[in-house]
Amino acid sequence: MKNNLLITTVIAAASLALQPIDGQAQNRRNPFVPYSEVGLGLGTSSYYGEIAGYRKPIKSTFLMMRWSAAAMYTRHFTPRLAARASFTWARIAGDDYKYNRNDLNSGIVQYARNLHFRNDLKEFALSGIYQFVPDGRNPNYRAKLTPYVFIGIAAVAHSPEARTPVGFGTTPDDTEQRWVKLQPLGTEGQGQNGVKPYSLMTLAIPFGFGVRYRLNDRFGLAGEIGYRYTNTDYLDDVGGPYPDPTILKDDLARAMSDRRLEPIAARKGGDRVAELQKYLNTNDPLQVLVTDQNYTARGANGVFNDGYMTINFQVHYVLTPRIKCPPIR
Repeated sequence: MKNNLLITTVIAAASLALQPIDGQAQNRRNPFVPYSEVGLGLGTSSYYGEIAGYRKPIKSTFLMMRWSAAAMYTRHFTPRLAARASFTWARIAGDDYKYNRNDLNSGIVQYARNLHFRNDLKEFALSGIYQFVPDGRNPNYRAKLTPYVFIGIAAVAHSPEARTPVGFGTTPDDTEQRWVKLQPLGTEGQGQNGVKPYSLMTLAIPFGFGVRYRLNDRFGLAGEIGYRYTNTDYLDDVGGPYPDPTILKDDLARAMSDRRLEPIAARKGGDRVAELQKYLNTNDPLQVLVTDQNYTARGANGVFNDGYMTINFQVHYVLTPRIKCPPIR
């Protein structure tokens, strides 16, 4: 199902981007001159997955926004159709403690889980673009303001990280917290008993919309919102159940796999015990978390793959096209 969706998307994006010049959009006297432009973009990024649920999209979008930067090359083939190659570097992050601490009634299971992560994504994408307002016969006659949509295919490199628990150092006297890479630890038993580690490369389907604004003959601005649905459930290192701790490779893997017993939220600090005592009405809430079946779920077992969204503002520069002069008769 996922592979069929990706194949369909590739075909649709290629058809959109590489369609021959539309004869209805031009005539023999004023043929459209294809042109190219390069651009840079800066903006935000947001993550959606087990630690920032799809069920609350507004909260997931704005609570833990991080940064994104992009560079792109766009080729305009017709007044409405273009193809774009882009590279995006975006950081995403999630934190059970921050996301659920003010809403334990609906988020107690995630608050009890106490996981967090950050992940720097490197995305290379090929996309097709459709402009709702056509350009003129050459880039000097670009539309002043035009909305557009895009869809494509992307390859994404990633590697989730998390901070070690308070007091979990490399030596007994070392209390410094460190950011460590999670995939090599196999926090859900990957790499043991024939379970393969998840890949640090994934495919994604980028799609979204934006608005272009023509400043002058050479420069333009754009604002764009794009969502990426990925082919992995492990941008956040969370996908399945808690493993048997005895199969994990070392103490660090066990500590990063199950964080329910930590009294302090590791990413930014914060006393978890007081809130749990009040909500669970017990003096030993951490023990409840590891014995009560209501708190034994780690991930959602692939119900939804992870995704992310970028919102960015772009500056574009039009590369001067070669315009052939008509023959002298």
